Amino acid sequence: MILTVDIGNTRIKGAVFEGNTQIDTFFFIEKDFQKKIKNILKTHQKITDLVVASVGDVEKESFLEFKKDVNVHFISHEDPFPFFNDYETPKTLGIDRMVLAAGAAFQFPKQNKLVIDAGTCVTFDFIDDKNRYHGGAIAPGLRLRYQSLHNFTAKLPLLTLESPKDVIGKSTSDSIHSGVVNGLVYEIDGFIDEYRSRYLNFIIILTGGDADFLAKRLKNTIFANSNFLLESLNQTFQYKIKND
Repeated sequence: MILTVDIGNTRIKGAVFEGNTQIDTFFFIEKDFQKKIKNILKTHQKITDLVVASVGDVEKESFLEFKKDVNVHFISHEDPFPFFNDYETPKTLGIDRMVLAAGAAFQFPKQNKLVIDAGTCVTFDFIDDKNRYHGGAIAPGLRLRYQSLHNFTAKLPLLTLESPKDVIGKSTSDSIHSGVVNGLVYEIDGFIDEYRSRYLNFIIILTGGDADFLAKRLKNTIFANSNFLLESLNQTFQYKIKND
């Protein structure tokens, strides 16, 4: 069994896999991660490998105590990936984006694919039908948009995510919800329309913590999977083992 761990900017996600079958899924915050992982290893005692992809602040040293129980692996830029990387600054490309691109290459090898990861940031990553990674875009996610409106203005309140009542806000709160949610939805649809105008045989993969919230609001047909990164991390690790 393999335990995959995705350390993001806001929370930590984990999943247990046996082969390509997902057995269990976990979500927790940084301060609880060592206790939570210990509990996962205790519950699933057949886990042999702990595979980590990190863009967050958890240090690698924090995982050392688990080495007595399992093999610990950190996915890095030096690992083999199932795509050609045409990014102009490949060493600056986030590991999470590389893992997502790998998952798209594994699952949809002969299609043009756009992976949209809607979390703290919203990332767009394009991989063509020859599994060549081109790049994409990075934008603020829903919660960052709410926070920025509050932090960089004198009087706007800090709101939490809520479905807009209408595109026309009838109050300050309604206007903020409309601007944040509808603004991001139109932005994502705009990106998708632009890619569709350039490429045929195209699939859109939407993932991340806000994927389910956004999926039903987008006009474009998408493949929504909030656990796509964890699945991709498992596949990337198996690919690494075969190609090291």
